Amino acid sequence: MSRALALALIAALTVPSSAAPAAAHSLLLASSPAADATVPAPGQITLRFNNRIEKRLSRIRLVDARGEKRALEVRTEAAPADELHASAPVLVPGPYRVEWRVLSTDGHVVSGGFSFRVAY
Repeated sequence: MSRALALALIAALTVPSSAAPAAAHSLLLASSPAADATVPAPGQITLRFNNRIEKRLSRIRLVDARGEKRALEVRTEAAPADELHASAPVLVPGPYRVEWRVLSTDGHVVSGGFSFRVAY
């Protein structure tokens, strides 16, 4: 085996593949209200992830049609370890965006968001 071929083989075996999926990054599986849904004013926002998250270091924010942002208090009591719950303020009809940020079990911070509409 040539030296160049041997070095290429060693490099291929030791360089991590960027195509490998992240082991435990948190992915949002479901929400209430659901993404793109039109609903009556919800009393709470619920987010369910694919794995356990650190609730005390996680955040939920609600953004209204004017771009006004309101941090919601995440409740940490007696909910499954893969869910976040927060009480929603009184919402008037219109579009809203939920923005979330969680600490995954692998130590990475993951964030995302989705929109829904309130109608009576």
